[in-house]
This record gives sequence, C-alpha cells and structure tokens, in this order.
Amino acid sequence: MRSRASFYVLVTLLVLIGAGFTVYRHISLGVPWLPGEQRLVWSIEAKIDFHSQDAAVRASFATPSTQPGFKRLSERTASPGFGLAFVEEPNGRRAEWSIRQASGLQVLYYQVDMLVDPSTFKHTQATPPPLRLVTLSGPQAPAANELLSRAQARSADAYTLARELITEFNRQEQLAQLLSHSQKRIVWLVDLLNQAEVPAREVHMLNLEDGRRRQPLVSYLQVFSGENYQLFNVDTGEQGQTANQLVWEQLSAPLLDLAGGDHARVNFSMLKQDVPVTRMLQDKTFQDRGLLDFSIHSLPLEDQTLFKGILLIPVGVLIVVILRLFIGIRTSGTFMPVLIAIAFIQTSLLTGLVGFLLIVGLGLVIRSYLSRHNLLLVARVSAVIVSVIIIIAIFSLLAYHLGLTEGLKITFFPMIILSWTIERTSILWEEDGPREVFTQVGGSLAVAVLAYLVMNNALVKHLTFNFLGLQFIFMALILVCGTYKGYRLTELYRFRPLSPAQH
Repeated sequence: MRSRASFYVLVTLLVLIGAGFTVYRHISLGVPWLPGEQRLVWSIEAKIDFHSQDAAVRASFATPSTQPGFKRLSERTASPGFGLAFVEEPNGRRAEWSIRQASGLQVLYYQVDMLVDPSTFKHTQATPPPLRLVTLSGPQAPAANELLSRAQARSADAYTLARELITEFNRQEQLAQLLSHSQKRIVWLVDLLNQAEVPAREVHMLNLEDGRRRQPLVSYLQVFSGENYQLFNVDTGEQGQTANQLVWEQLSAPLLDLAGGDHARVNFSMLKQDVPVTRMLQDKTFQDRGLLDFSIHSLPLEDQTLFKGILLIPVGVLIVVILRLFIGIRTSGTFMPVLIAIAFIQTSLLTGLVGFLLIVGLGLVIRSYLSRHNLLLVARVSAVIVSVIIIIAIFSLLAYHLGLTEGLKITFFPMIILSWTIERTSILWEEDGPREVFTQVGGSLAVAVLAYLVMNNALVKHLTFNFLGLQFIFMALILVCGTYKGYRLTELYRFRPLSPAQH
C-alpha cells in the first residue's frame, strides 16, 4: 500500500511539474499553443544626418527600451567608417557613434524591431523623477501663477491638475503666448507641476503608422502619482497612450547629443509586419531568463534540429504503450515501430513503406541462405548488417539513375535496427511459421504508421519542441499505463466464444 501511494505521488508530481512548466512558458513568454501563430512587429528606422567640417565627431542617440505594450526584439545600425557602442547612461540607453575625422554630409542609421505585446499595457509603473525646485521670476511669473492657481481650483489629484493646466493654456491664449517667449509650453507644464509638488517630465513619443516616412517625434507630458503614471498630449490635454504610440525617450534626455557637427536632423520611417512566433523565440530577448524559462531555442541551430526529432520519441513511445497494453497489437520488437516511424518522417510515408518492405524482404532471402551454413550468431548478424548496407546502396544508385529522388531518402533507415528485425523475423519464421511473421510485422507497420501520423502532425511538433514540460506528462501517462492489468481488446475478441452471451 505504501509503495502504491508513493507511486501515485510520483505520478502526480510529474503531471504538476510538466503542467506548471508548460503553462508558465505560455504565460511568461507568450509561446502560443498552436503552430503558425504570428505576432505584430514594428520595424522602425531612424535616419540621422548632419554636416561636419573636418572634425572629430561624437553622436549620442537615445534608443527605445522594452516598455508597456512593446518589447524590443532586435536592433542594428548602418554607419560606415564610424565606431559604435551601446552605452548605459543615467539618462537611459544610448547608441554612440564616433569617428576621428569627418567632412561633409554624414548619415547614420539606427533600426529596431518592437514586438507589440498588448498584455503588458496594464503595467504602467516607473520610478518618478525627482522634484525640481522652481522659482518663478520676471514678467512671466504672474501669468504662470495665474494659470496654476486656476487649474488647482478645478483639480482633485495629479492627473486632473495636469489636464486642467493644459486646458488653461488653451483657454488663456494671451497668457500662454506671453509664456512661450521664454520657453516651450511643455517645459512650463513640467515646471508648474513640479511647483505644485507633482512629479512630471517630458517624454518623446513616436506615432506608428504603417509605411510612413520622415516622421518626427512628438513631445508628451508624463505625470506621476506614486509609481503609476499617465501620458498627456500637451496640445489637447488628451490622457493616455494609444496602441500605436511608442515611447522613444522617457528620461527627459536629448534625443541626439552631437559634438563635431551641425544642422542635425532626425527622421523616422516605420513598417508594420507579421512575424512568426518561431522567429521571435530565436531572439535573445526570449532566452537566458533563468531556470524556469529554459528553452531549446537557446541552443545552436544544429542542436535544435537534432532535438526536434528526439523530443518526438516519447510521443511514439506512448502510442506503442497504449496499442500494446490496451489494444494488444503484437510487434516485432518492443519499440522498433517508433524507430521506423522516425525513418518515415525523414523519407515520407509511401517511400518509407516501400523501402522497408523491399529491404526486409531481400534481407530475409539472404538470411535464409546464411542459416543453411549454421554460422554463429555474431557472424550471421554481421553478415546481415553488411547485406542491408549493400541493399540500401544499390537501391539508392538505382533511384538516382532512374531520376527517383524520393528513393534516395531510403538511407535514413536505421541499418542496425533493420538487421536485427531481419534476424528476429527469420527466427520467428522458423519457430512459429509465416502466419506469426505476418502478424508481428504487420502489427509493427500498423503501429509505425499510426505513430508517424501523430508524430508528424504540425501541432504535436510545435508542442513538443516549445514546451519541454510535456515530457514530464508523457512520463506520467506511461507510468499510469504500466499499472493496467486488465484484458486487452484483442483478448476480449479471442475469448468471445466463452462469454455468457454466446451460450
């Protein structure tokens, strides 16, 4: 009883671990349940051009980061002759170009791919900027204080104060025009909010429109209430960020800091595209996230290709277990059908069936000849292996000269397994007769075909490759199947004459 309880505890743990890993990977990384799913990605290019007069140039450019609604996938630059480095600074991550000497018009390109991730729009927390002590003086002080006092009278919190302050700038056009002579409206808004002890700063937004070129950044007002924030259009007072707005720079740092050049311009072009999820999983953004997020995609492509086939084997093993324990289908060898199914995946079903029957058929003829000479087992099996290799080589050459390219795939068959299959089949023929041979070989092929159909399914390939936790569930199912001790379906048919209903 104790061992049975520990067994079911083990099975339960395997199921929970497998399901936990699978669901966690789906939720945390967004790996889809179905194959072929695509995600929306914005490819954005920033073009920076300026003039230089035989001087050393250093250009520091603000780059976007992963943020609510968007996840940075990859970035690249085009800057012939310039040195490049990505630098983490207190005012954010920046791309920094440098050159010892440049003359004339210089053009730099920065490109980034941003994945649209709507599930993260609800996360709008950030570290608020420190409050600045603003002392208003000069002829603009009375006008600024008048706007702030009116807005405060109609506000209840930080967000309503920002909205009403923008409204006052639009209503009091003369006061707003007076203030605009000393600094921009958004700077006044930040200063007045800081005077009211509300953290705020200017951020640079990019309005995303498919196929647009030469687009500038737009200044927005970011207002904090604790660690939460809201964005405001400084012209209309509209609150919030739309799905097609990307925050390019959010720490009030200059977009471009240029030394050694002048007349600089920055324009943006953008393109919307649907990208398969499998391409995103190759990106470093989705890799190296710790133990819970381990993924086959972090391996080299050569190893990924190998594992793509290996991870299908438990599916075929589970099918063999079910068919043998519950249905009662007899096979030649326990898991030989799984290996044949893997060969079918490489060759295609029809080519694999024809190749298997031809190789085994000719191999049995050769094996029957060898049995007349009473050879020892090792020598006999070795001779069969060499014969199988010769048969495969001859079939491949014939297929090549006849133009049957599908026939060349016959080399994917496991030669050692085929040799042992021929040896076992020959012994079975001698001991139990041809009927038993056809029963077991036919059962093996039937199981192999069914395993091939399941293992070659696009959904099964996608799930096994992207969700390693399923391997734990397969193991749990196999263990549970191993406890079955009832009648198989073929045995029920066999003993049908003994049932009471037949008398």
